[in-house]
Amino acid sequence: MTGVLEILSAGPGLSLQDAGRPGLLSKGLSRGGAMDPLAVAEGAALLGADPGGALAIEMAGAGGTFRAEDADLLIALTGAPMTADIDGARVQWAGSHLLPRGATLKIGGALKGSYGYLSIAGLDAPEILGARSAHISGGIGRRLQTGDRLVCAPAPSTGGMMIGSDDRFSGGEIRILPSVQTSQFAPETLARLEETAFVKDARASRMGARMGQDGPGFSSDAHLAILSEIIVPGDVQVIGDGSPFVLLNECQSMGGYPRIATVISADLPKVAQAAPGSPIRFRFVTLEEALTARSSVDKYLKSLSSRVQPRVRHPADIPDLLSYQLVGGVISAHHDAHEKET
Repeated sequence: MTGVLEILSAGPGLSLQDAGRPGLLSKGLSRGGAMDPLAVAEGAALLGADPGGALAIEMAGAGGTFRAEDADLLIALTGAPMTADIDGARVQWAGSHLLPRGATLKIGGALKGSYGYLSIAGLDAPEILGARSAHISGGIGRRLQTGDRLVCAPAPSTGGMMIGSDDRFSGGEIRILPSVQTSQFAPETLARLEETAFVKDARASRMGARMGQDGPGFSSDAHLAILSEIIVPGDVQVIGDGSPFVLLNECQSMGGYPRIATVISADLPKVAQAAPGSPIRFRFVTLEEALTARSSVDKYLKSLSSRVQPRVRHPADIPDLLSYQLVGGVISAHHDAHEKET
């Protein structure tokens, strides 16, 4: 027996995403995958599944309306917090829930951050080039649409779990390393890069995000002498108007803009998740600091199963409250507890 999640209405940026396709850069394909891989791993942990190979619906800015068909489904909501309800009853973000057969799940706009994730137990999709995720700019797969029906497994449990995570949805400090052309920028230009208060531009996508700022742009004497060469997610290019542009998951594989720095892998989800207008500050770190940060992320991923805890609900949020045994061991108010029974 299988279950089905039918998409009754799809937001503008829904796609299936997993860890992506590493190792294909030489073929002209960047890794792709979830913009916030931590959120996909958190969703898998909430479902009691192995984070390795986890697949989820990525929702950019807003979700959509979904209905469980053929069986009860177990879902998890992670990533950028969004409004959500099941048949009109509000449900908690960063938690797992039972979506009964025939019930409707509505996910609205992001309250913070950019990318929310809907994970469903047993969600499956065909594998292409070693992954099941859509790579929109690479022409692999497509965005999910109204009317799509996704095959899932019947709910293995009733959910009711929650997980805590750090706030990676508000921008803030982004740690960077020197890149290929960093030495071609003047020391005072590099200092200004760290001193400038940037905001994430609204012109952002799965390919990259422009950083806006007040004041002059950034440039180097060698700006016009750069040949097209291999680029990777995290590279910070200085584009034609002098603005820093952070390459993200679906960036092209070659580029000719100078790279003033590279965002460390541990902070790349923060860049992706920052909503337009969020503050961004860059800070150069050493390779040792970057490796320590990467190690901390790896430890966090390994600890996810231990971070999942039963969800404590407010009585007003429990529709079948009277079906629970709320009080036990009741005695008569007129009975003398010290009286010996006969």
